[in-house]
Parts: sequence; C-alpha cells; structure tokens
Amino acid sequence: MKRRIKRIAILTGGGDVPGLNSAIKQVVYRAQKEGIEVIGFRNGWGGLSNYRPENGIEGNSQYVLPLDWNTVRTIDRTGGTVLHTSRTNPAKVREQDMPEHLKKDGIKYPADITDTVVANLESMEIDALIPIGGDDTLSYAARLNQAGYPQVAIPKTMDNDVFGTDYCIGFGTAITRSVQMISDLRTPIGSHERIGVVELFGRNSGETSLIASYLAQVDRALISEVPFDMEKLADLIAHDQSQNPSNYAILTISEGATVVGGDIVETGEEDAYGHKKLGGIGQYTAKRIKDLTGRNVTYQQLGYMMRCGPPDALDRMVAMNFGNLAMDLLIDGASGLMTALQDGKYTTVGLNSIVEGIKRVDVDRYYDADALRPHIRRVQSLPMFLT
Repeated sequence: MKRRIKRIAILTGGGDVPGLNSAIKQVVYRAQKEGIEVIGFRNGWGGLSNYRPENGIEGNSQYVLPLDWNTVRTIDRTGGTVLHTSRTNPAKVREQDMPEHLKKDGIKYPADITDTVVANLESMEIDALIPIGGDDTLSYAARLNQAGYPQVAIPKTMDNDVFGTDYCIGFGTAITRSVQMISDLRTPIGSHERIGVVELFGRNSGETSLIASYLAQVDRALISEVPFDMEKLADLIAHDQSQNPSNYAILTISEGATVVGGDIVETGEEDAYGHKKLGGIGQYTAKRIKDLTGRNVTYQQLGYMMRCGPPDALDRMVAMNFGNLAMDLLIDGASGLMTALQDGKYTTVGLNSIVEGIKRVDVDRYYDADALRPHIRRVQSLPMFLT
C-alpha cells in the first residue's frame, strides 16, 4: 500500500533558466488539488543546508518559502526562479561555504553534510523532494537518492546536456534568444562589412552553438566537442565574407570550444562542483582572426542574454508537463526517478543514471569537422532538436 504524501518540497539549483517558474507553479497547483502542502527551499541546496531545525519553518524564512496558489499565481510570467538558486553542493562543502552552526574543529574539507540535509528534511516532515537542476545539481540529487530519500527530479539547463533526456527546461528559449540576437547582429556587422564572432554559453556541450548556427544560418560554427585550427578557421571565414554580396560573415562559438592543442579558456576559483568560470574563447578567436586576415572583426558574447526573460512556448510546455509528470509519480508512490523526454515522448529515467554517462553532440551525425559547420541531413525519425 502506497504511503499518503502530505508535504513535499521543491528547489532550483545551478544556473537560472526560463521555465523554472512554470514548473514550480504547476507542481504547486497539482499539489494543492491533491491536498498536499508544498515547501520551497531558497537558493537550491544552499537553503536546505542552512536550515536550522530548532527554529522551525517560520524561523527559517530566509531559507524556506511555503508555496500555495496565491504565492505562485503570477510567477510564470517572468523568467528566472522565484526560489532563487545557488551552486551549493552539500556533498563537497568548502570551509568558506559551511553554515556557521555546523562549523566545528576537526572537520576535513570539503565536507559531506548529507546527513544534515536528510535530518533537516525529516525534521520538516517532508515526504518527498522535487529538485530541479542541471547535471551538477542533480548529481547531488543522485547522492541523496543513494541515501534513501524519496525524490523525483526535473532536468533543466540551457546547455541541454543532462544525460538521460533529449530536452531540458531552458534550452528552447536559449536557442530562440540566440537566433534572434544573431539575426539582429547582422545589422551592424553587415553595415560595417565585418566578420562577426558570437560566443554562446555551452560548457562541455556545443549543442547551443550547433543548433543556433543551424537555425540562424551563420557561416561557421565552433563547438566544444571539436578543437579547431585557428589558421584554417581564419581562411574559411575570410572566404565566406568574400563570397557574400553584402561583404560580411558570422560564426558562432561555444564558450567551451578550444583551439587544437590548446586548453579551455576559464578563469577564477572553482565552484563547489569543480568548475571555473568559462568565457573568453570568442574574444581570443576574434583577435586572432583579425591578426590573420587583416579584416575588421566584431565580437559579441551573448552570455546571460540567452537565459533572461520569460520562457518561450516550448519551454512553458515542457516545464509544465515535467511538473505534472513529477507530481503523477509522487502521487503514485514512485521515487528515485527523473522526468525526461525521449524520442518526443514524456518518460522517466533512474535518477542515478545522470551520473552514469555524458551527453554531447553526435559529431559524426550532425557536424562537419572539416568545414566547421553543422551538417544536417536525413532528419526522418530524428528527435525535434536532433539530440
């Protein structure tokens, strides 16, 4: 006999994307209709880590937010997440990130405070958890799953690189924004007869650069999976400009792209998941193209513009349906799963599967590594986003 769920919690971790609020709202609406209370944790795993049981829910307002119909009624009209977010990893807490009330002599850092996380959930009588995040956030969800805590996860990331699902919340809007801005950039780049270098988010997966370049019909596209030769690129893009009657050319580049024999361009301190801040390969590439060709080059890093504002219709649809699916599963007594889209159909995969593989662009299928551009053909029976 399945256990009656009375209270669930939801959190959002990692980078914000459009569609998070739509998923939160749908979960809350479904829960209220089922007579289930919903608690939202602020700042992802950070809110759950900093929660102090002795103060109760009301005494932890900076970390928790009770959610009901009125709280979420209008949140889907904007992007981002009403619960806010962080890159906290309770399995590897650095000394500077350790909650003050948990600090004590003899702790070896980074520290795993999963026992505290579970104790906090139990103190609030949370029957199940819905974490929404990318591969980093959900890798900790998998850790919590191994500790035996009931949960159903929802994948989100504009990089679309969570293993086990063809689509993640945020990807559609990121592509829509990118295509629109690339199209708009044709105005100044074309007016000044320049070569345009547009840098897009995408750490280890070049899917944003691949799909955005394909849809925006740019001249060349550099992706994270394929290191490129700078001199060859300069020759190709200069040729593209010369062949264009308007005398300009545009290329996209993933922030995780690398030059042959070079390293990824990143700066700053590693976060709790071992990542430094990416960005700068586009600027470096723009300068080298100018040096090699003698032509004027415009560099534009789209960055956070890809993830700002309200979600497009596709991200609203997927976010709401992922929220619905997560609630269906919890109501039916399921746990240890992640909602997913595979071959255009809603489904689930085991939560632990996200740490058992990696999702990258199928270079042989979708990319011409010699011409440095998408190579899309024979799309019959392929998923909508070719993933």
